[in-house]
Amino acid sequence: MANDFLPIKGYDHIEFYVGNAKQAAHFYDKTFGFRPIAKRGLETGSRDRASYVMEQGKVRFVLTSAYGPDNEIARHCALHGDGVKAMALTVASVESALRETKARGATVLKPATAQEDEHGTLVTGEIKYAGDTVFRFVERENYRGTFAPGYIPIERRGQTDEVGMAVIDHIVTNVHIGEMDYWVKWFEEVMGFNNLLSFTDDDISTEYSALMSKVMENGTGKCKFPINEPAEGKKKSQIDEYLDYYQGPGVQHIAMATGNIYDTVTELRSRDVDFLRVPDTYYKMLRDRVGDVDEDWDRLQELGILVDKDDDGYLLQIFTTPVQDRPTLFYEVIERHGSRGFGIGNFKALFVSIEREQALRGNL
Repeated sequence: MANDFLPIKGYDHIEFYVGNAKQAAHFYDKTFGFRPIAKRGLETGSRDRASYVMEQGKVRFVLTSAYGPDNEIARHCALHGDGVKAMALTVASVESALRETKARGATVLKPATAQEDEHGTLVTGEIKYAGDTVFRFVERENYRGTFAPGYIPIERRGQTDEVGMAVIDHIVTNVHIGEMDYWVKWFEEVMGFNNLLSFTDDDISTEYSALMSKVMENGTGKCKFPINEPAEGKKKSQIDEYLDYYQGPGVQHIAMATGNIYDTVTELRSRDVDFLRVPDTYYKMLRDRVGDVDEDWDRLQELGILVDKDDDGYLLQIFTTPVQDRPTLFYEVIERHGSRGFGIGNFKALFVSIEREQALRGNL
């Protein structure tokens, strides 16, 4: 776009702060099929942290943990548990990205910083986002290494098959009640994003709890960031539960697209990944609700995959349960067939499933 002051090439990586990066890397390798490609640590001269870079398709995760207690990573994990620290976006110029966003109200946490090694120069910078989460800008044009200076490639001894994750579809943030519209305005003014979709508590509610959500999208449509806030209900919503256990706003879930959701979910189930299960009544009404779609109805029900349809097409989606003991971060697997939506037709059934899980945890 000619008037896009923040041209984003795409998602670069997501960095998680975790209690034990080596064990987390093993989990994402053996369970979710991410391939470890690079690391940093004591052997590379990093004295305060260890990081493992994991890849699958065009999705890149960085898992980072601290070597000692007096460290921002250790404090982050003590407060929040394992969670997303940075959402990194690839840009042509970090200097320009920081200058333009700062001029529009961003708080710059880390100025443009160049790192060099024999593979070239990588530039990064960071701005503040909700809670303790940050946006990181990455300039890779002049870097040809595996990931970044300070990392060494990982030589794998074993081979775990990937599960078909291709790209990041969207990343969802939870914020406190009354804060969603602030961050919508922040995305519009600071990042130049547009409000693609809005959902009210009339759209996303049950007898007990509700939430509101707005989806922010950059000019090219490559990056989407839904923002959720709780709405008033008789009992505690999933957003309230997240905020209680994460101790504030943060990333609730990451949606990854696959080209074959049946194979992806089948493989993940074989690796003991747990998914939310909607009531069987959902499938009794499904055909009437979505009409004709070119899918195996019996297999959809067998695997617990959800379907939603809009004017542009349809989508298939499924959600894991939280991937750590705190009921915070989880994942979505999505396969799009034209639809640009987020499954509004599934929200009610999903809420019932989530509330069932909350009740088991004593948090409803």
